[in-house]
Amino acid sequence: MNKREELIQKYALHMREALKHEPDMELLTKVTIACGPSIYNTDASMVSMHDQSELETVKKNFMVKKLGMEDSDATMEVLKEVIKHYNDHAKNKYRAVLYYMITKHVGKESVFA
Repeated sequence: MNKREELIQKYALHMREALKHEPDMELLTKVTIACGPSIYNTDASMVSMHDQSELETVKKNFMVKKLGMEDSDATMEVLKEVIKHYNDHAKNKYRAVLYYMITKHVGKESVFA
């Protein structure tokens, strides 16, 4: 198993244990690949949920550019909804898991088809 596959398995286990959610492994794999090399850097692989500039980056670089959502306050509200759920259930906040959760929440799985 290569490093990326190990990380995907780690994220899946995290989702099962912390979020009590059985992930769609195909989607999780595609979302993880879309994160690029950030998954290999401990700091970059995590999202600081309290850093407003990082949340803006998630909104602009993932939600707007990748998922095709509007750059609006409504999009930030969607992000905050997903973050609230994630904050309530997990100590570590993995970027790939957050992106997966956003994708599922807004029904944009087709972006990764």
